[in-house]
Amino acid sequence: MDKISLIVPCYNEEQALPYLYKEVVKLAEEMPDQEFEFIFINDGSRDKTLTVIKELRESDERVHFVSFSRNFGKEAGIYAGLQAATGNYVSLIDADLQDPPSLIKEMYETLKTEDYDCVATRRVDRKGEPPIRSFFAKQFYKLINKISDTEVVDGARDFRLMTRQMVDSILEMGEYNRFSKGIFGWVGFKTKWIAFENVERVAGETKWSFIGLFLYSLEGIIAFSTRPLIIASVFGILFCVIAFIMICFIIFKKILFGDPVQGYASTLCIIFFIGGIQLFCLGILGQYLSKTYMEAKKRPIYIVRERA
Repeated sequence: MDKISLIVPCYNEEQALPYLYKEVVKLAEEMPDQEFEFIFINDGSRDKTLTVIKELRESDERVHFVSFSRNFGKEAGIYAGLQAATGNYVSLIDADLQDPPSLIKEMYETLKTEDYDCVATRRVDRKGEPPIRSFFAKQFYKLINKISDTEVVDGARDFRLMTRQMVDSILEMGEYNRFSKGIFGWVGFKTKWIAFENVERVAGETKWSFIGLFLYSLEGIIAFSTRPLIIASVFGILFCVIAFIMICFIIFKKILFGDPVQGYASTLCIIFFIGGIQLFCLGILGQYLSKTYMEAKKRPIYIVRERA
């Protein structure tokens, strides 16, 4: 009998958890030949999420939980869940039911009958999202696939079912600055993609703001590409060449025509422009240095306050 572990990262999801639990129990009933465990990761929730999880634990021994000492972020929650999972197959699923649990049955059958190590999901549309968020999301996937050797599929979700071999490979990547979508692609393994339409969350509100998603996208770019450093170097070389050409032009103009050097306003604009480019490049270098600094400190990815 195969064992399937369902990992559910939670942050302030007390309203959504009862709905999710009802759906995963229904899934388990539809797959009686497989054993299930439901692992809830409480990521420092400020509402009654942990209380709800404990109530589920009291009524169902298949329910397990890991509760963090504070909010460490979804990436830490995913990593903790993968470490806690004991199943032959492991699935990641959001608590808000934007990931349909019913697809897990199809995923499992695919892994058992076809030569795949993972069945993952991607959204075919972004219905319900603000247009500006959808636009920048599409641009992010285009950009990261151009500057990184790791493929990140447009619209990819964390919702997937993986074999134990793939999970163990992911756990070997113990880096502090984590970007799961990139990690899934970096470890490789054969993945089949299932497309589904975007689903509204069943209850509660999204925890992702536009700024939060923007910063998360920067994390992904920095974690899986060094091209921004190359771009910064190219900018530096380019402006050195331009500056040299301009100096030569001014000198020859003065020697040949005796023209006075004029235009302090344009000079100031050029200085501000080049200064902005320099700060931009310094910002890129600073991001990589900060990530290196955090990795060198070797802090734990998360701290557990309670588990069961």
